[in-house]
Amino acid sequence: MLPEGFVYLDRELPEAFFCAMYAGDDNFMGRPANGYKANRVVLSCEACRGLKRALGLLRPKALSLFVFDAYRPARAVRDFCAWAGDEGDVKRKHIHYPNLSKQELLKQGYIASRSGHSRGSAVDLTLCDLSGNALDMGGIFDFMDPRSWHDCPFISPEQTQNRETLRRTMLRCGFEDYSREWWHYLLKNEPYPDTYFDFEIE
Repeated sequence: MLPEGFVYLDRELPEAFFCAMYAGDDNFMGRPANGYKANRVVLSCEACRGLKRALGLLRPKALSLFVFDAYRPARAVRDFCAWAGDEGDVKRKHIHYPNLSKQELLKQGYIASRSGHSRGSAVDLTLCDLSGNALDMGGIFDFMDPRSWHDCPFISPEQTQNRETLRRTMLRCGFEDYSREWWHYLLKNEPYPDTYFDFEIE
């Protein structure tokens, strides 16, 4: 059972695609994060309605959404910060942060000590075709580097266009972007702007 005001996206948006990246080991830590006990994605009802509108705009273009993460337990955020303080654990550095030290991940805003995800209306996602094949965005999810910035000049015109298609769609549906992460969006009128939830995903 989820708290009132939250939903599982696989139930509410069956036409979208999902992979809870922090429930497995294909992420910047190389292991599951605290609080993720199932490969499922949770979001506030209001943000879910925004994603439903986005899907309606994308379907005529033969596109859909592939969601990596949404609601994030506060204990997972603390886990991220503890991981960032462990200088000995760098097994995923070459994949996710090849040009930064762990201390810089916090200083530059790639990892936050308090995350809007824990308020329930932030979502990390990309575009995909109707079979779930992700479009080329010029970099992977959670690649902590200027290459992930919206104004990155180092990617191809096609990759830039894919990012901009996602961005325009999400902005039209009530979300705000984050300049350093092409995949991250936050509902403008989030229902719980001052609450950081910590229930587990299971």
